[in-house]
Amino acid sequence: MKPALQLKLSQHLALTPQLQQSIKLLQLSTVEMQQEIERYLLENPMLERDDDQGGESFAAAQQFDSPRNEESRSEASASEEREPREERDQQEIPSSPSEVDDDRWTSDAGTFSGAGRDDEDDNEAHDIHAATTSLRDHLGWQLGMTQLSERDRSLVRFLIEALDDDGYLSTPLQELWETLPPEFEIEIEELEIALRHIQHFDPIGIGARSPKECLALQLKAMPEDEIQILALSIVDKHLELLAARDFTKIRRLTGCDDDSLKAAQALIVGLNPRPGARFAQVEARYITPDVMVKKIKGKWTAYINPDAYPRLRINRLYAEILARQRRGNGNLTGQLQEARWLIKNVQQRFDTIHRVTQAIVERQRQFFEHGEVAMRPLVLREIADILGLHESTVSRVTSQKYMATPRGIFELKYFFGSHVSTDTGGACSATAIRALIKQLISAEDGKKPLSDSQISEILGQQGIVVARRTVAKYRESLNIPPVNLRKTL
Repeated sequence: MKPALQLKLSQHLALTPQLQQSIKLLQLSTVEMQQEIERYLLENPMLERDDDQGGESFAAAQQFDSPRNEESRSEASASEEREPREERDQQEIPSSPSEVDDDRWTSDAGTFSGAGRDDEDDNEAHDIHAATTSLRDHLGWQLGMTQLSERDRSLVRFLIEALDDDGYLSTPLQELWETLPPEFEIEIEELEIALRHIQHFDPIGIGARSPKECLALQLKAMPEDEIQILALSIVDKHLELLAARDFTKIRRLTGCDDDSLKAAQALIVGLNPRPGARFAQVEARYITPDVMVKKIKGKWTAYINPDAYPRLRINRLYAEILARQRRGNGNLTGQLQEARWLIKNVQQRFDTIHRVTQAIVERQRQFFEHGEVAMRPLVLREIADILGLHESTVSRVTSQKYMATPRGIFELKYFFGSHVSTDTGGACSATAIRALIKQLISAEDGKKPLSDSQISEILGQQGIVVARRTVAKYRESLNIPPVNLRKTL
């Protein structure tokens, strides 16, 4: 063995920084992408937002337009010459974000993302949120209206702090009593009295130690009559049978008739098992769709939501200073190149999303016409083969991206699903089968609900071969209870 020099020819894929950035932006959600752009804006002085509504928009990005966008703009210009302006204003939809007129699409975008609201609306929402009273504040206010001694008030406050968000006292009184300092010389009977005080506060059912006690407290606060007494007896002794809908056994044990049992059940169902939930601080999370879909001239068309597209451009002042320098600044030159890469990658991201979305819309157009029952089977590879993309690229595009349609807002992955064979040799989407199961159950007789086997037989009569266990799996995914829990009087 001896050292030697050898020539070797090989190929490998090098992920350049620009390609890495493009892949990263593609898989981010809209919120994550906005956060990433904010980071670039803070770190790169050559990059800025383009806030001009009527001026030159996307000035730096136009040089990176793909030939496909150039062709689409040429076709749009040709159509403008053929059609009257009034008709064009009503029917045309831009195919790329750079063609969007903000004033023209504010109302449509605001429907989904909150655009178009004035400052007064924001202030009102802020005031409402700030004025929300917590459960402990609500109970503390009622405690201040009582004539209890200071010692009893302290014990009631102690128990109020031990309540959970639903208003339950989940910790046993014995454990709470053991945490109190011995020098206070507090007896456990005093805690029980303090708990009874809380259980007389509003909302009724607060301070309960179990769902059974919560429902019983609400029933005891109602006027006493035959139905109220029956409902209280069912809650106290036969609540498990009511949950299992074993009405036959309940009638035998209580000796009531069908009408009385039905009225008692309606009374119990109308109670609130979580009395403290309405005081919980719940923050609404809004989704800004990346794409919108509308039917134009009989064709379903997808276009980018202008509110989701960030307006970016090169800082003209820094760019002109750098252009006038003969030798140039290496740091600013690198930042200028990074800014151009970001603008190009952002535009390429939305261009890819638009292409994938339009391909999805064309293959699921029956869904937009007739709903879930018309959803056809679709896999990522099918879209990838049509557009000439890799399957992983389509997967990144459809993750955490949303489409606003006349039927609601859906994640792009919603339109993909497995298939089930039919007797005719075709295929039916799993989403369509779930919709059919939901329709069958919603139309069933409550006294004789359909079992999973019966649903499987009905679908088989329609040519869709689905096993009973598959029906059960789809039913559970729809959060529909089994047949015994759907039975009514």
